[in-house]
Amino acid sequence: MNLRALLRSSSALWTAPVWVGIVVFYFFHALHLVHPYAEVIGGPLWAPQQVTIALLYFHAFAYAITLGLATWDGGRLKKDRVRDLAPSRSLYHVAARTLMPAVGAGWAILLLPVTMRLIETRLVPTLMALLPLFMSMGIVCAYAVVGCALGHIAPRLIAAPLSAVAAFYLVSKTFTYSDPLWPRHVSGMLDTGPAFGEYYAAPTVLVPFLFAAAFALAVAVWWIGGPRRHLWRVIAAVTALAVMTVCARTASGWGVGGGPVTAGHAPARCAGSTPQVCMAEAGGAIEKLDAVQREVASTLRRLRAAGVDITVPATVTDDVLYERELTRPPSTKSTWSLPLTAQADRPDGDLTGIRYAVLLNSVTFPCRFPASFVPGVSADWVVNHDAAVLWAAYEVDVQDPYLAWRKSEYGQIANRDEVLAKVQERAAKGRALPTLERRAAWFEQEKAKACRLIPTSGAGSS
Repeated sequence: MNLRALLRSSSALWTAPVWVGIVVFYFFHALHLVHPYAEVIGGPLWAPQQVTIALLYFHAFAYAITLGLATWDGGRLKKDRVRDLAPSRSLYHVAARTLMPAVGAGWAILLLPVTMRLIETRLVPTLMALLPLFMSMGIVCAYAVVGCALGHIAPRLIAAPLSAVAAFYLVSKTFTYSDPLWPRHVSGMLDTGPAFGEYYAAPTVLVPFLFAAAFALAVAVWWIGGPRRHLWRVIAAVTALAVMTVCARTASGWGVGGGPVTAGHAPARCAGSTPQVCMAEAGGAIEKLDAVQREVASTLRRLRAAGVDITVPATVTDDVLYERELTRPPSTKSTWSLPLTAQADRPDGDLTGIRYAVLLNSVTFPCRFPASFVPGVSADWVVNHDAAVLWAAYEVDVQDPYLAWRKSEYGQIANRDEVLAKVQERAAKGRALPTLERRAAWFEQEKAKACRLIPTSGAGSS
């Protein structure tokens, strides 16, 4: 049977208007329901993220359609008595040709939204960015094998629709699993989304593929048979069970959304020196790199001129390059990680957020403060701490965002209005001192006093 005749006789062709219509509807409705088009293309744009987002609604649908179509076509093979009519032909070859349209339908359901999303965002993917697509395409083949065998043992008129609905329900339902966790990671509907600058690590995409492939291989061996078929069936079943168990045990160690990823792959561009500032090329604000570098450098100079003791870092990197906090290298004296893209990507071009980020990294204390305000635990340190930082904030004109942030934190303090007034009063006194030396000395004294007022059991974050 040639390809044209195969397509004409396949259920994939006459059901195509239904599943293509569903793909198009979900792409333009569901994928833009939460994030409108303007927000989608606004960035930061990262191809692995967009591929994963595009596939989110279609993993389960692709597997379900493939299983249903393959079950129907497998039943047709049984009805046509292919085993009897062509005993000399390889059943593997016959089954592969018969399943081509079903596999093609499953692949189309995956490829259509990915292609449309990449066109929409104008991104050119790398092979690493397409890993989830390749994984799902492999799993589609596994579902086709299972469907073909199912069509031989059950009436296709009943088995095809029921198997499709069951597959869709079971795969999509895994997103709700919390105990056990492993079904979330082996179902082929990826539970982990890569952040900006991340790729999936090999286990994240290999585990679900191997889980499905092992089961499909065992089904294929059982269905095809051949010499010593009982022995091969036992071997295939044991092997599949072992592989699937290893996959489940591996995935059980991952948390919700915790599949392994590798970070730091987004390209960056750097400018300037003392410090050198590096921003993500695809972050959406790279055209402001020079302005950001000047703002960072001038803010550091102004703080040093005011008497703030700062070790100027050699490099300031964009924290969007390591968007997930768990994978982000910590800031050091020589390398700072600041939200450069997040603060620079403003339509009005205001770089106040850059100065504010530099301030918070520049003003350090020789002690650690409680992570939060606890009822019944003294918070006397907060006045001196916040007065010192507010004094420095005035030096670089970021007092407004700092005060707004602290006001939100004071909500946990009973006398928050008095605390705020005291903080502003002390900062004003420090600014009113007549000489640079006295202002710098006051700043150091405030920091030291804040540290002395920390409760002995109040260790937390600085």
